[in-house]
Amino acid sequence: MTTEDQQEHGTEPPIGAAIRGAARGTAPAPLSILDLATVGVGYTPAEALAATTELARRAEQWGYHRFWVAEHHGMPGVASSNPAVLLAHLGANTTTLRLGSGGVMLPNHAPLAIAEQFGLLEALHPGRIDLGLGRAPGTDPATARALRRGLTEGADDFPQQLAELTHFLDGDFPSGHPYARLTAVPKGADRPPIWLLGSSGFSAQLAGRLGLPFAFAHHFSSANTVPALDLYQTSFRPSDVLSEPYALIGVSAVAADDEPTARRLARSAALGMLRLRRGTPGPIPTPEEAEEYPYSPVEADFIDSWLDNVVLGDAGQVADGLEALRKRTGVNELMVTSHIHGHAARFRSYDLIAEAYGLTAGG
Repeated sequence: MTTEDQQEHGTEPPIGAAIRGAARGTAPAPLSILDLATVGVGYTPAEALAATTELARRAEQWGYHRFWVAEHHGMPGVASSNPAVLLAHLGANTTTLRLGSGGVMLPNHAPLAIAEQFGLLEALHPGRIDLGLGRAPGTDPATARALRRGLTEGADDFPQQLAELTHFLDGDFPSGHPYARLTAVPKGADRPPIWLLGSSGFSAQLAGRLGLPFAFAHHFSSANTVPALDLYQTSFRPSDVLSEPYALIGVSAVAADDEPTARRLARSAALGMLRLRRGTPGPIPTPEEAEEYPYSPVEADFIDSWLDNVVLGDAGQVADGLEALRKRTGVNELMVTSHIHGHAARFRSYDLIAEAYGLTAGG
């Protein structure tokens, strides 16, 4: 069936069915998790990765739809520097949870290498892998140069890199192309769906024009959320991937037994972001350190502004806040992230959100 036939008859390409999540419990839309393998003060990266593995197991039990990890470099508070390696491990420790990159920073890597990595992941865990791609370096300029040694392209060549990666995944370079005889191995009958990630309008428009699903980083670019989603909708063209647009947003959400506790936990993440923006990244500080820190007026304004973008409170408050955000943005899926100090507090946050929506009972 051609793209035009799909549009006329309202049918979804097979890969589109794998992209669209199913809402569970009382949730009006699928709920997913973005995890950064958070390294807090007093914890080691090994402990953080063990906690991420346990969180993935619990997310599957709680009824979350998908679980993504992100590529970051040179950030002591984030242990997920290589999503493909971590996803292979998470896949071996779960059975049904959809796993993906949120995302792989394509300009840091050769497209063939990404095609091989995610072809291998799909072979290991068939029907469970998402390939989310970003065009930012995910790090500072010096680290980006070290990662890209030998690569001539950068973020400005993202559309060309994406096209090359897609051809490697599909094995369909045109005759006469320099790479026509190359094959990304392993390659099975199916390949992971590609998602484009973004925090501005560039990837939104590109995802729309290519008919791909789109994930927007609302958790650190909230002012651009609605304009980018509108641009995605207006730019969308049906493809052999999707007949209609499909978008999710990443949302900072912290649930606790009460609102003061949730706010206290969220401040630790806010101080960690302040230090990152200042060029002095480190492990996520403790709530006690965040309370005692001597904020300047400018720093205090940054913390308040950051917290304004976090959905926090008890379980009911967070559920209400997420639903208000979903209605305001019109997205198809919400991907929550609790990048806070303390593994028990993170587990509790995601557990409370799942309980508020009765996710497991709705499975």
